[in-house]
Amino acid sequence: MFPSITLAQEIGLAVLLVAALVWVIGLGHMMWDSRFHHPEPGAFDGLTVIPTQRAAATHPLETVELTEAEEQAFAGLVRSFPGT
Repeated sequence: MFPSITLAQEIGLAVLLVAALVWVIGLGHMMWDSRFHHPEPGAFDGLTVIPTQRAAATHPLETVELTEAEEQAFAGLVRSFPGT
């Protein structure tokens, strides 16, 4: 093909050009699909990897019993927040 480069360089150039062509075609395909494919607004169900949150009463370790003094101290702390 080119008289000034070796056969290995010609093969490498051909492989590079084919890879670039495949990349451009793949990118164009992705852009075309994203342009015309719009999911329905209610179709997203959320991530399946994150578990749903349990109610507080389902597990005894998720609740803490406070003494009367602790409840009063917590109420005083909440009242000290600005805007409440």
